[in-house]
Amino acid sequence: MADVRTYNVVVLGIGFLLIFTAFTTCGNIEQTVVKSLDNATFSGSGYHSLGIIYGVFSLANLLAPAVVAVLGPRFIMFFSGILYSGYIAVFITPTTWSFYFTSVLIGFGAALLWTAQGTFLVENSDVSTINWNTGIFWALLQCSMLFGNLYVYLDWKEKTEISDQDRKVMFIALLVTSVLGTLSFLILRKSPLQEDLLSEEEGQPLLYKQSTTSALTDAKTELKTVLCLFRTKTIVLLSFCMAYTGLELSFYSGVYGTCIGATAQFGDTSKALIGISGIVVGFGEIVGGGLFGLVLKNSHFRRMSVVFFGMVVHFVAFYLIFLSIPDDAPLVLDTDPLHTPYTPPSVFIAMLCSFLLGLGDSCFNTQLYSVLGCIYMDQSAPAFAVFKFVQSVFAATAFFYSGYVLLRWQLLLMVVLGFTGTLCFFVVERSQHSASLVHREL
Repeated sequence: MADVRTYNVVVLGIGFLLIFTAFTTCGNIEQTVVKSLDNATFSGSGYHSLGIIYGVFSLANLLAPAVVAVLGPRFIMFFSGILYSGYIAVFITPTTWSFYFTSVLIGFGAALLWTAQGTFLVENSDVSTINWNTGIFWALLQCSMLFGNLYVYLDWKEKTEISDQDRKVMFIALLVTSVLGTLSFLILRKSPLQEDLLSEEEGQPLLYKQSTTSALTDAKTELKTVLCLFRTKTIVLLSFCMAYTGLELSFYSGVYGTCIGATAQFGDTSKALIGISGIVVGFGEIVGGGLFGLVLKNSHFRRMSVVFFGMVVHFVAFYLIFLSIPDDAPLVLDTDPLHTPYTPPSVFIAMLCSFLLGLGDSCFNTQLYSVLGCIYMDQSAPAFAVFKFVQSVFAATAFFYSGYVLLRWQLLLMVVLGFTGTLCFFVVERSQHSASLVHREL
């Protein structure tokens, strides 16, 4: 049983590694690619596309648990992978209508994918293994930040403009990678929980009808549970932390790379540094996922300590970015940023901030996964749907304003929400710890 669960978690992580190697790389470079298009008929914006993705993602999260309950997490992940691949394919020959249309589709697919992932991960875990499995999955997922971004660096080195041929070769490679990740979901095995349920139903003559009726009932129950969870004190408190992960997700995955590419002081290497920045963010994510996901299981670290560490790491990164990156670097401009930073831009400082952004993000996300998995073990799909709903609402909002709001105000907003979210996380963790002590005494 343990071997099947471990196999499923590893294959799940590899599938996400491949799909998000394509999608994360795409998100990191798409605003730069769109601005370099030699196409008078294309009027799309990378920021707006990402905003649409996360906006649809947020709304679709309310229905995703019901769909996953009916069709099952394995099929849903395969179907969602197809939608992700379709979005990548658009960049090979981009048109405005297909660009935004697939943005809507992938937003819906993302809600299904992440809800199914959370459900499948919990199905293959228990209270004693949830931290370990979350760490394995998170570390594999964040390896996606390495390979595509390394290709960006090697291919775009010393290039100030991205040609049509460069773009086509890049996105064909990313499309193949995404398709391979999608196909990997076909070799996932049924979780032990599913096997037990099937064995209990063997021999029943109306198995198909019963299963269908049960699935529809489960779908209605899941939807009601999602709506009920929004009214609970625990979810309300955790929502501040979830909201913060949405803002910083949009910042490290789309805005910061654009800022680096737009900083003229980096010279001819500015475009290639977008790829290096993505790789370094990935290293930060992997270190955090491995250290605070895998090591946490057998150490004296607690979730509160990890989240506090993540907040401090992010605040240091934000301060350094505030000092060294032009204030108008994220804006949608046809010219290089005109503002002069407080200190001369440094490649070392920029890459250090990339690492800190990834490290801090892994702190928040691994601990949110862990606390939700422990508190809502029997309501995993609705709980993860709520998480992704709140996260994606704020990510979508951030992508829409990122092209128009100066960098300093974006950083200030993240500082305020990050501090508030950390405090709320402490309150939840303290109450859960007190409840577990009372339970032990009884």
